[in-house]
Amino acid sequence: MPSPQQARAQASAITSGKAVSEAEAAPASQLRTLFDRPRLSPGQRRIAQYLIDHLTEAAFLSITDLAERVGVSQPSVTRFAAAVGFSGYPALREKLQAIALGTIGGPAVAEESGNELQSAVDAEIENLENLRRDFADPAQVIDTGRMLSESTPLTVLGLRISASLAEYFAYAARRIHPDVRLVTLGGSVAYDALLQSREAGGTWVLAFSMPRHAQETLSAVRVARGAGLRVALVTDLALGPLADEADVTFATGTGSRLVFDSYAAPGVMAAALLQAMTDADAERTHARLEEYEQVSEQHQFFLKD
Repeated sequence: MPSPQQARAQASAITSGKAVSEAEAAPASQLRTLFDRPRLSPGQRRIAQYLIDHLTEAAFLSITDLAERVGVSQPSVTRFAAAVGFSGYPALREKLQAIALGTIGGPAVAEESGNELQSAVDAEIENLENLRRDFADPAQVIDTGRMLSESTPLTVLGLRISASLAEYFAYAARRIHPDVRLVTLGGSVAYDALLQSREAGGTWVLAFSMPRHAQETLSAVRVARGAGLRVALVTDLALGPLADEADVTFATGTGSRLVFDSYAAPGVMAAALLQAMTDADAERTHARLEEYEQVSEQHQFFLKD
């Protein structure tokens, strides 16, 4: 008989589906695809992020108002429109309005009410709904999970507040992967771990970077890339210096309604990558989970339910 965790691993295996159409994709996902240009300048990335964060308002701003809101010049907005494939700002605004109106005309949303804690939950529900739309085409998750599974050792990086997500991922990944190395300290400690991982045959690093994004995370990712490691990144921004350095980026919203951010969507993203790793080598997953169940039973790791 499979253990409950083994049964979950088998029952929740990811299956490929059709790619989600543009009309069905989350507005933020549509904009990230629209603005996915490797050569955007820092100022252009600021414009892109503002449009992603304030779509329903920004889509109807004049070029003067948008430039003022973002803190850039009007010519910068014009150059941004050209950089992302439009003849000028009017053409870009027309596209933004189509996306925004599609959002407004979508399923009715209950009138906002309740206290701040309920508002924080509502924001996280929206983040999860956006992630659900992104998962309509799980190909990238499946492919990345396979590559992480094949990397031995596999390094998991999370510094400062991102350490909690990295620790969760590493703890679970050790149940299904023979050599997972967790890095939660920056500077030379991270550099040593990354270089040793590459020398030992590792090919991938999974990095977590939540707000406020640490400079030392960017430095560590650059060291990893310089050593020949590839980087998969789980973060809240699809644009910016960290995403520019990563080979694969999974951008998920974070809850920002309370003093400290909450991470419902990044947590599900981490669990999805773990699922993809279990699917990638089902035989190894079954054997390792079976062995772990025997050890945990022998040493009574857990209370009886």
